[in-house]
Amino acid sequence: MKCAVVTGASAGIGLHTAQRFADEGYRVVNLSRRPCPVDAVDHIPCDLSAPDFLETVGACLRTTLAGAEQVVLIHNASRLVNDSAVHTPSESLRTTLEINLVAPNSLNGFAIPLMKPGSSILYVGSTLAEKAVPNSFSYVLSKHALIGMMRATCQDLAGQGIHTACICPGFTDTEMLRTHVPAEAMDAVRGMSAYNRLIEPDEIAETLFWASRNPVVNGAVIHANLGQVER
Repeated sequence: MKCAVVTGASAGIGLHTAQRFADEGYRVVNLSRRPCPVDAVDHIPCDLSAPDFLETVGACLRTTLAGAEQVVLIHNASRLVNDSAVHTPSESLRTTLEINLVAPNSLNGFAIPLMKPGSSILYVGSTLAEKAVPNSFSYVLSKHALIGMMRATCQDLAGQGIHTACICPGFTDTEMLRTHVPAEAMDAVRGMSAYNRLIEPDEIAETLFWASRNPVVNGAVIHANLGQVER
């Protein structure tokens, strides 16, 4: 049995990624508060912002991972709020870091001892993992750190046959994007792509699936953005 564990597979990139792996015969597990609407996906409800979330999901997850010949762990869930470096309350920053960084670290520590050679750990970054825009302070900070976590994971797993990569999507047509970008600004957002369109979530799901099967990308940052136009 091959297993894919996807955080935040209830919508957007996570949902399409769960579907992609399920279509390939993987047992897929979703870790999030909301269930994944794909019938073939097992939902283990949890709140990734809670420091003790593994206490509620650990037993079930351990059973699943222990029986898998290959595990793909995909850190997809993230929190995006409009905040600023000028004034972001530390408690709000802690909540973002808990979801975007601490939860992946906790899952790595739990899952790696159960992962066999041929497994992989994939991180979903962002174009904002290597640059910044105004009013996205905690998201930019955490996505920059996520690349560092991926690279450190690569180094510390050397010789174990488990590879890593960080896939950095551009503007993808998801609930998150449409929540944070006003409808009147969407044409301008499309214009920031060399193809003058939004990325489809299926395209990122396909990239993640490809990365899971190709250890040659170990430690790589993959820019999946259709060629972002810089102005």
